[in-house]
Amino acid sequence: MSLRKKIAAATVGLVALSSAGIANAWEPTKPIDFVIMAGAGGGADQIARFIQSVAEKGKMTPRPLIPNNKGGGSGAEALIALNTSKDPDHTILVTLNSFFTTPLRQPNLGIDIGTFTPVAMMGVDPFVLWVHKDRGINTFEDWQSKVKEADGEWVMGGTGKGQEDSLVTTWLEQNYGMKIKYIPYKGGGAVAKDLAGQQIMSSVNNPSEAKGFYQNGDVVPLVSFSDERLPLVADVPTVKELGKDFSYYNQRAVVGAPGMSDEAAAYYQNLFKEIYDSEEWQGYMASESLSPLWMDAAEQKTYWQTQVDRHKELLAKMAK
Repeated sequence: MSLRKKIAAATVGLVALSSAGIANAWEPTKPIDFVIMAGAGGGADQIARFIQSVAEKGKMTPRPLIPNNKGGGSGAEALIALNTSKDPDHTILVTLNSFFTTPLRQPNLGIDIGTFTPVAMMGVDPFVLWVHKDRGINTFEDWQSKVKEADGEWVMGGTGKGQEDSLVTTWLEQNYGMKIKYIPYKGGGAVAKDLAGQQIMSSVNNPSEAKGFYQNGDVVPLVSFSDERLPLVADVPTVKELGKDFSYYNQRAVVGAPGMSDEAAAYYQNLFKEIYDSEEWQGYMASESLSPLWMDAAEQKTYWQTQVDRHKELLAKMAK
């Protein structure tokens, strides 16, 4: 065969391979069920809807992400929806730490998070203790005194039972010798609203959940449960500064349904990496006091196991 014919044959082969690769590249063929593991208005809900807007604005996906709040049972409703999805390639979940705690607390659900598909770790969200401005409380020490004076009648609200907010509340009880009444809500948005309306006495909302009420002057931050001070409330000390070696963050991550194909998983991992790297998401993290924390699929699996182990310990202490 002449050199010209060999080149021509190789060119035809490359075109065929390229065409086959394009034909086989997976893309969603219908709207994507974007399940949210909490109610409307909370941190997970805000993040999901912001991500949806970034993807839509940037025309990053041929089919839209459709937010779908399923906050019942401390996120059990969302986990069941993913676990029983009839179309795992078009079903993804925005998670928080109830991804770890709810299966531990409710083993009858039969949820094994190890079967879920890693997609993206978008960051971690710290916690802050908030009170209403009219309480006349301006420091964490003042808050401790008021709670102890209430002698078991101090009321805090938080997202879910046996998950993030209640774990932090129990930690406060156990480490500062106080009794608190805890009211579970479906989402952080409702918690923030009820604190602003003085239906509850304090909360440990994430900064993004309380931000609007804080900027309006309705609520006062007292202490953060982060490793470093937060830009949004830079004058507020961390609990570590006050002598306790403790920090706690809420994961802001996306996972796929069990049984998702490798091709679909790769598609979503690439999509959310593009969103993570976008100017919009980087700006969102800065404005909402989220800490950046990107992980690939293997790193996420390791992180899941670490968090399961840590939450087993926290739940065991909570039961004491």
